Amino acid sequence: MDFRTKVKLPADGLQINHADRLMSLGSCFSEQIGNRLTEAKFHCDVNPFGILYNPLSIAEALHLMLRGKTFDADSPELFATGDGWWHSFMHHSQFSAPTKDECLRLINERLQPAIEALPQLDCLLITLGTAYVYFKTDRHAAPEDCYGVVANCHKLPESMFVRKLMTPADMSNALRLALDPLFKLNPKLQVLFTVSPIRHARDGFHANQLSKASLLLAVDALCQDYPGCHYFPSYEIQLDELRDYRFYADDMLHPSASAVNYIWECFCETYFTPKTRALISECRDIRQALEHRPFHPESPAYKSFLTQIVLRINRLTEKYPTLDFRKELKLCHTRLKQ
Repeated sequence: MDFRTKVKLPADGLQINHADRLMSLGSCFSEQIGNRLTEAKFHCDVNPFGILYNPLSIAEALHLMLRGKTFDADSPELFATGDGWWHSFMHHSQFSAPTKDECLRLINERLQPAIEALPQLDCLLITLGTAYVYFKTDRHAAPEDCYGVVANCHKLPESMFVRKLMTPADMSNALRLALDPLFKLNPKLQVLFTVSPIRHARDGFHANQLSKASLLLAVDALCQDYPGCHYFPSYEIQLDELRDYRFYADDMLHPSASAVNYIWECFCETYFTPKTRALISECRDIRQALEHRPFHPESPAYKSFLTQIVLRINRLTEKYPTLDFRKELKLCHTRLKQ
């Protein structure tokens, strides 16, 4: 007997390999998948604005990158709180800093490479987390304008914001306004949408379902209209295949590590050829070998072990020149000198 329903994986022909340039934008689930890609030695810029939860913030991030301008001291997104720290309404708190100059440095060090990469991207991965959007009350405008949209409230008083549940049309229209110039700039680009399986419990689970359903409808409309847009069913895999609480973390809201592993395996099966999956396995073996901590790091046996890893990396990079093992080689050479 089969005790689960299997989600049918997409077969739309999209393939991703190590020569592709990738970028991920969106919720913390996009960060998890993006980090898996970088660990597997794909060229992936993971969330250059930090975590972005809603489609309008993601659309605004794309607009900012398309304009090709970094932030400056007069950028309206920057503000200081009473403790003297500087933040950006468009950025996660990882970019916050005790001075304006430091905040700008952190933002622009991530933004400039993303701007430069945009015309050469092969695949943009977008994970939508919620259809609820915050707007600053003093700059509130029509939702489709993405004007006054807030990606992160940084724990400011709720009275400073208006919170709205966007309709599927609101969200798909906002993303269209970003996708149209993006496809014009980069016609070969493929956009892969997912909806985060993380449950947002703040408003109750009925409201969470309304939010997720709205996101699914918005993505479906975009995939119908753009041949370069695709959808991967991470949400359905978590909710339908892994519908047991043992596949959730302790908070019962986030996918567990085993669930993320399974969704990643489904992602690999869908978008990677057997040759790419074999290369991912080789990269993983090298990473795991370097994670091994010997009892006697100064011993000849461990030095020989490190030398073999260096030879293995060199053979791999000769065969696949786009792979970047500089960090691993530096680590090996540092340990060999000890």
